Amino acid sequence: MATAIPLSPAYRRMTVREFLDADFGDAKVELVDGVPLMMAGGSAQHALIAANLIFALTPRLRGRGCRAVGSDLALQTQEHSVRFPDVSVYCPSSPIDPKARLLGDPIVLFEVLSPSTATLDQHDKLAEYRGCSGIKAIIFVDPERQRCRLVERTGPEAWRDAWLPEGADVSIAALELSIPHAEIFALD
Repeated sequence: MATAIPLSPAYRRMTVREFLDADFGDAKVELVDGVPLMMAGGSAQHALIAANLIFALTPRLRGRGCRAVGSDLALQTQEHSVRFPDVSVYCPSSPIDPKARLLGDPIVLFEVLSPSTATLDQHDKLAEYRGCSGIKAIIFVDPERQRCRLVERTGPEAWRDAWLPEGADVSIAALELSIPHAEIFALD
């Protein structure tokens, strides 16, 4: 659970709807406990790894009713919190509204770690993501160490959480697929 941000009595928390309707220009912003927070932009390495994940997932998901999407789609993690995971896999029961900015829970999501966000991602966001009932797996990708941390739901409130061995492929039971290590970390 994210730490509550103390608010002035004169300040009213922003609702998720207000947040999604707001225009923040080109700024990357998340909503945390009703407060919009600016996020730092990512590096080229971060962007390449996120693209690699979408590129690797797309053909593996084709024909299965699931889609991998980037960080443009929001995920409501709490009543007044909205996050934008780097990559999410949705398996909707009905067609996705092309104008939607917020969908239900993804099945699987990925966060590409950076030195400035690794602690936030693996602590606050992880707690929020684990609270979303539809999420079956959360994968943290560490570009510096070229390793992945796989957090998988094993029961309603139970999770298995481990860093994969160096060079290991990522096997995602919830999607019945594996992504080769070399495809995740390719920079060419």
